[in-house]
Amino acid sequence: MRRSQLGLGWFGSLVVLALAVGAGYYAYQQLSVPDETPSCAAAQNACQQKCRRTASDNTAMQACQQACRREADTCAAMR
Repeated sequence: MRRSQLGLGWFGSLVVLALAVGAGYYAYQQLSVPDETPSCAAAQNACQQKCRRTASDNTAMQACQQACRREADTCAAMR
């Protein structure tokens, strides 16, 4: 038998190494991210960005922004 057919070979070793690195990175991300809920200001910013991306006309934009303000007020009242 040829030497490359005896084991994983260099390509197989690279694939296993890449999978190990990917799994390690995923585990690191899951363990290093805090489980906190976002602050009211961060939620407000995310909502405003969503409005800018999804609203197609001025009326829809204003309605979305008003909904964001209501959500921000509710968030502030709960904290």
